[in-house]
Amino acid sequence: MRIPILKLHNYLLISIQTEIDDNTAIQFQEDLLDKIHKSGSSGVVIDLTSVEVIDSFIAKVLGDVVTMSDLMGAKVVLTGIQPAVAMTLIDLGIHLRNVPTALDLEQGLVKLHQELGE
Repeated sequence: MRIPILKLHNYLLISIQTEIDDNTAIQFQEDLLDKIHKSGSSGVVIDLTSVEVIDSFIAKVLGDVVTMSDLMGAKVVLTGIQPAVAMTLIDLGIHLRNVPTALDLEQGLVKLHQELGE
């Protein structure tokens, strides 16, 4: 299964609608980095509203995606983080201190716009 990545102006929008397995997470990482490279997008919103639980591998991949996107010049905003997901990230030492967050996709787009000064 592939996670759809939509382009809106100079942003990429991702709404993860199902629990993801290890292979899907790796494929998502590759697809997102490829899309950033090809599109030159300056920002990414990853909506996790439908993700209720993540394991240690998925949490690491998520942290890596944020870091790798930043290295490629794309700012990431995470939206819709559920309490269990937040606790798992912190328990695993994945703090994402400099990553902006928002309650939902709409607020995430506003936050990304602010972060990029556009």
